Amino acid sequence: MVSLRALAPSLTRITVAAAVGAALHVGQGNCDLIDAKAIEFSRAVLAQTDIDGEVINCEGPKDHAPAFIQKEKVGTGRGPKVEFVVDPVDGTTAASKGRKDAISALACAPAGCFQVLPDDGYYFKVATDCHSIGKISLDMSIETIVRTVAREKNLPLSNLTVIMLERERHAELLKILRNLGVRIILIPDGDIAAAVVSCMPESGVDLLLGAGAGPEATIAATAVKCLGGTMLVKVWRDKSDDPNRMERLKQAGVDVDKTYTEDELAKGKELVFAASGITKGELLDGVRLTPYGAVVHSICMRLPSGTIERSETILRFKGHPVYKQFVP
Repeated sequence: MVSLRALAPSLTRITVAAAVGAALHVGQGNCDLIDAKAIEFSRAVLAQTDIDGEVINCEGPKDHAPAFIQKEKVGTGRGPKVEFVVDPVDGTTAASKGRKDAISALACAPAGCFQVLPDDGYYFKVATDCHSIGKISLDMSIETIVRTVAREKNLPLSNLTVIMLERERHAELLKILRNLGVRIILIPDGDIAAAVVSCMPESGVDLLLGAGAGPEATIAATAVKCLGGTMLVKVWRDKSDDPNRMERLKQAGVDVDKTYTEDELAKGKELVFAASGITKGELLDGVRLTPYGAVVHSICMRLPSGTIERSETILRFKGHPVYKQFVP
């Protein structure tokens, strides 16, 4: 049986394709077009990939955006039985406006390994590196979490860098962080990449805080686990929530009072995370279109080895088995 390790290059090609499809329409102001093209390109690559795959969740349906069908079968059917959680464009709005921090990302594992939180409202997320494993919890106050991470990393608060989505729902959180005197990076979109860089020692980012969507939590948790970091996720309760939301989540099997960890969202020891940059961001450079094709930067990480691979893919569209059908 082919291992996920051997499949890793093929999985990166999926996110490369999605990134190219999205990048062809960056800045045009059409979110649905960007999502649709990312899916169209990645679906074409998946159709040629020797896996017996299933997309168990794809970010997008909540917003009525183009997305993979729930439980969509992908691959040739001739390879290992695997499942995917996919976000063809994490940062669709950013890409549509030509702004930074849009990526294409996926998580892949043997069937039955992923716990996916429904795309219904938001979830509070904390991610950081190995220093704080077992030292923080979502029962702590935000100030205590931040101070604990700083202490475990042996950093003064003034040198600690927190990354978070720039959202109205984070106004109180932002006030607390500014009062603590930490450095703050506010991003327009893309908390998958934000979670990843919080676990990478040379990134200059120490901690992700904030509320974001559910499918992205599982994709990010896969990367965090591959990096040996820690991620905590819990249902975010907001005064603007639909009053029936908690009941819907319970019926979907979510424990609305539980803190989910990276080990619960991404089970097992055989995991792959892959991502490709669409626009320039904290984790990856964006797609660069050339007269002949495109240059795409990607990252792939996997367990059990913990290997991290960065790659630059130089594509020539003319005559390519996938891209020639989409590009004049």
